[in-house]
Amino acid sequence: MQSIFKTFSALVLLASMGLPARAQLGMFSKDQLMAVTRGWTGERFADGRPKVSDAMLERLKTVDAEEAWGELRQSGYFNQFEGGWKVINPGARVAGRVVTAVFMPSRPDLEAYIREQGKAEGRIGAENSWVIDTLVPGDVLVVDLFGKIKDGTFAGDNLGTAIFSKSHNALVVDGSVRDVTGMSEIHGFQVFVRDVDPSALREVTLVGLNVPIRISHATVLPGDIAVSDPEGITFIPPQLCEKVADSAELTHLIDEWGHSMLREGKYTPGQIDGAWTPAMKEEFNRWAEQEKHSKMRLK
Repeated sequence: MQSIFKTFSALVLLASMGLPARAQLGMFSKDQLMAVTRGWTGERFADGRPKVSDAMLERLKTVDAEEAWGELRQSGYFNQFEGGWKVINPGARVAGRVVTAVFMPSRPDLEAYIREQGKAEGRIGAENSWVIDTLVPGDVLVVDLFGKIKDGTFAGDNLGTAIFSKSHNALVVDGSVRDVTGMSEIHGFQVFVRDVDPSALREVTLVGLNVPIRISHATVLPGDIAVSDPEGITFIPPQLCEKVADSAELTHLIDEWGHSMLREGKYTPGQIDGAWTPAMKEEFNRWAEQEKHSKMRLK
């Protein structure tokens, strides 16, 4: 509940700044979405959501949580990782542009308004299908269902098929899903959930699409890049993607060279794990140049 009120507070704050607002409840206007993600100066989708390139998504698939964690903390981002997931169809690492949805426990008056608004906007079906209709290839749908398990099943195999058909990517739900047998047949569709349950989604109301949300300990904005590894999911702000990718790639090279030196017996573990001498750094830089990684140099 606290995260929901923070979401609404953010909406009110942005509205009070004089930014133009759209009619949809819980929806940022293009200007509002661009304002809250103003650190990103690159390409955007038509609605204002940051559009990190496909090439960068591929680079980020090799980034470990620890590697991203260090770079994000240096930039002042301390709440971008969340672990403790159950994974349906585990496979290769995920990297995708975040689309957000946030639900809260239902109450009749709010639910009535949301349904009326959805009808006026031409939205079709149940509320959990509304956000699915917006997905494009490369998206990762991230849903705040406040950890609800029973009656908190965002999707089954039908909606799962729709999600994967539109995004070709993963689903993250701080809640649950159902029809796991059917979902397991959607090859390539990874689903990160708190748990699973046979019940249907009920007694919840969709209150925000593409707004800031809370996924337990993490704050997630539309256009963040969700990156998975065996430890969990890191939500990387788009403006930090290149910094995180460069740092991780340099770390991988350092590890590769260090392992090689240890196998050859040229250096001791204490030397590799400790502060490198100028001579070791220069030797690494020459090796990196030979490996055609001249941009990855130690100083």
